[in-house]
Amino acid sequence: MGPDQAAELARHLLIEAMLLSAPVLIAGLLISVALSLLQTLTGVQEQTLTAVPRLFVVFVAGIATMPWFLHRAINYTVHLWSDFHRYLG
Repeated sequence: MGPDQAAELARHLLIEAMLLSAPVLIAGLLISVALSLLQTLTGVQEQTLTAVPRLFVVFVAGIATMPWFLHRAINYTVHLWSDFHRYLG
């Protein structure tokens, strides 16, 4: 495997990792912004009030996107192993 093939493989892997992590990260970002805005507007600065909703939303987003996540990860793995001959020799 040459350096160009290794770089291409790493690039595809990083793109896939970004796509797979995006739904959970976006859900966490949106709930964090909403909770920060709520804290600013109400003046309540208790850190424990933000942790539980954030964890819950990230958990629900992870469960909700799990079928898509698994489908995408399995397709990536099958595609990688089916084209493995390109990287040998």
